[in-house]
Amino acid sequence: MPGDGAGHFYVCKQPETPEEEALCREALQGCPVEAIGDKGRSALSVAPLASVQHRPPDMIPANPLLGTLLHAVGALSAAVCYTPQKATRGWSWQTYWLAQASVCWLILPVLVAWLTIPELGTVLREAPRDAMWRSFLLGALYGVGGTAFGVAIRWIGFSLTYAIAIGISCVLGTLLPPMVAGQLSDVFGRAGGSWVMGGLAIGAAGILFTGMAGRGKEKDLGGTQPDFDLKKGLLLSVLAGVLSAVYGFSLAAGQPLADAAARRGAGIFEGNIIYIFSNSGAFLTTAVYCLWLHLRHRTLGEYFEMPSGSHRMRLTANFGLALLTGCLWYGQFFFYGLAHVRMGAYKFSSWGIHMIMLVLFSTLIGLLLREWAGCRPRTLAALGAALAVLLAAVFALTYGNYLGDLAPAH
Repeated sequence: MPGDGAGHFYVCKQPETPEEEALCREALQGCPVEAIGDKGRSALSVAPLASVQHRPPDMIPANPLLGTLLHAVGALSAAVCYTPQKATRGWSWQTYWLAQASVCWLILPVLVAWLTIPELGTVLREAPRDAMWRSFLLGALYGVGGTAFGVAIRWIGFSLTYAIAIGISCVLGTLLPPMVAGQLSDVFGRAGGSWVMGGLAIGAAGILFTGMAGRGKEKDLGGTQPDFDLKKGLLLSVLAGVLSAVYGFSLAAGQPLADAAARRGAGIFEGNIIYIFSNSGAFLTTAVYCLWLHLRHRTLGEYFEMPSGSHRMRLTANFGLALLTGCLWYGQFFFYGLAHVRMGAYKFSSWGIHMIMLVLFSTLIGLLLREWAGCRPRTLAALGAALAVLLAAVFALTYGNYLGDLAPAH
């Protein structure tokens, strides 16, 4: 195979008939890495392997409708992930939490990346170290936010904590990454941009309305917060919302890792490599808090031996339930990554879509489990209105992304 001295080589047999040349040009146009070049009728060149491997990652075709459906699957997985915890027996909160966190934040990110990313070891050697550290440290802050969320529930209850923390996380986690990158102002000038921004505002309102309806449910059903402290609860909820929004920055910081994975052929699974670092950062802070609780309450032995009595045979079942929770929780990250690469011009809206759908599905599951049975008609009407607002937000965000995808064709 003769070369041109610049690292390009030529195929030995050039096309000799119009049919052969047509086939060569079809191959040229379909080559995803532009490894075939045209040197004229007498020579079709093939780029060297090194130049192919170090090209920018190929663009994945945008499909916002498919992306929204995948976001729905991830949000549904997150909405049901806490359900298995209700069936555990004889375990303290920190025992169960650390067990499931080990699955979703430590084991599965490594395992799934190994299964879906070609030449994972090579990708990790090629990827920039600073991106790994930034994603890890920002993920650790996200873990602190999750802990603050759990503590806030103690002071002001689940509904208010959910409305405040998730609402803040939805808005900040969606808008801050493009704002910091200096890209947010461009959104309003592009097709569908106003729909996306309007959908985000509607979604934040829907989350707030859902929280208000949930607070009404707690009052209707006689649920009281024995340690109710509005000041502490609000501060912790705001902290949880802000730090949970940092997860979007953690994913953005790890994008060079995804680019390195894409160059090795990871395709739609390129984002799985980021979770190795973002999720392990979250696991570190969660593990520190859970171990502190274990030492304080002397519950570390629950992993090895159940209390005497009816719970003795529940140890294996508890580990199975923790495994199920971890798999469901990781499912939201897995499908989030698959959806994100499909969202086109408004990828930044992925976080908002995910959080809004999470609240929507969590509320619907609560209805199916009859958690709202016995509420006053006024409370149920408020809940219905809140769900309608959340659905309107999903529609607006999806339609805006759809318009943004159509824009280049005009």
